[in-house]
Amino acid sequence: MQWIKNFDLFLFDMDGLLVNTEELHYQAYKEMLRRRGYDLSWDLMRYFQAAHIGEGNIAEHLYREFPELRDFEWGTLYAEKRAILSDSLKKGALQLMPGVEPLLKALSENKIESCVVTHSRALDVELIRSQLPVLQLIPHWLTREDYEHPKPHPAGYLKAKSLFLRPEGRVIGFEDTYRGLNALLGACVDVPVLICDPQHPQLKEPLSDRARHFNSFSVMDLN
Repeated sequence: MQWIKNFDLFLFDMDGLLVNTEELHYQAYKEMLRRRGYDLSWDLMRYFQAAHIGEGNIAEHLYREFPELRDFEWGTLYAEKRAILSDSLKKGALQLMPGVEPLLKALSENKIESCVVTHSRALDVELIRSQLPVLQLIPHWLTREDYEHPKPHPAGYLKAKSLFLRPEGRVIGFEDTYRGLNALLGACVDVPVLICDPQHPQLKEPLSDRARHFNSFSVMDLN
């Protein structure tokens, strides 16, 4: 991993990039709907299409799938989903994504700064960190409460750069969705990297010529 020494700051998303929480989000939506009498027949890739592509407005996708849901405000439905997700997190069904642990250990051993910028709430982040101790190797965390505008706005990554990147330093950033990748691009990260399954529906759209794509951290090499 000699390539890591080419950078002074590593920026990471969390959900679906460092930790396998995206499937938990998907299952939480399914359970929320099941409790209201609806069967969501989507597979995981269909969920990715709704949650990650374009504006990632899963509310509109679900309202189109189940028109009767429009009788309920999205805030109510989302709060139910979030409560189900929190219960799942407390049960400890979490795993690191492939290749994450050796990368984080290498960054720590080489004293290279790193920061997570996540849309998740601080409460859920602490639950996840408590279950996966290797995440404690990342010294800096910006949660949804720490910046004003959500991704694809670059606000979170701009704040991380202002706080943790030394003058003239080089920064690399990692996301698992185009929406997050656009936030990295907007923050003028030197090397924006997309890490996602090669079957992800978002890859049907062209990747920015400034970005790199790898299937997982396990096969990544920037030497």
